[in-house]
Amino acid sequence: MTWTLSHRADPACLPIADRHYNRQKVGSPQFVPPGRCLVLKQRAAVWVTSWPFPEYVRHAWAGAWVNSMFRKEDAALCASTLIREAVAATIAEWPEVPARGMVSFIDPLEVTPRRIRSRQTWGHSYFEAGFVHVGYTKAGLWVMQLTPDHMPPAEKAFVETPLFDADGPPSFDVELNTRSSAEDVEGPHDDATR
Repeated sequence: MTWTLSHRADPACLPIADRHYNRQKVGSPQFVPPGRCLVLKQRAAVWVTSWPFPEYVRHAWAGAWVNSMFRKEDAALCASTLIREAVAATIAEWPEVPARGMVSFIDPLEVTPRRIRSRQTWGHSYFEAGFVHVGYTKAGLWVMQLTPDHMPPAEKAFVETPLFDADGPPSFDVELNTRSSAEDVEGPHDDATR
């Protein structure tokens, strides 16, 4: 697992989120749609799983988890591995996997296709991660779906532990022993210089 848990307004994620093609308001402190969400981050990538309530969904995959953002900015990172790990972290947070699994919407006008066997392919990393193309939205977005039977086992993401809590550094009630001469200090020394 390479992901760390984050939150919808993590300032460390904002620069990457602002460069994602579906970003609604660049610079806004929150970068996640309203509702339940899981935000994951790492050095050069951000992932968001949204779980909208079905009554507020207007697409045909109501009830499914939605990968509403995935952006990686380091070519050394393997996208399909990151996707599988993010799905595993989602399952660890929300063990009740929806019957429709997870969907991701890809805008072919915003995403650069890869040439696979002489054909333009959008979302190839999702194919490599086990997703399948299941249709299009009314707006023409590609719909990729990962059903529960093809999901990886649950694996928790790392939890970021702050160096200090909100009150500042911890206080230590330790009496310091100060030494006044160099002779009291332990360590290697030459007896001839004493």
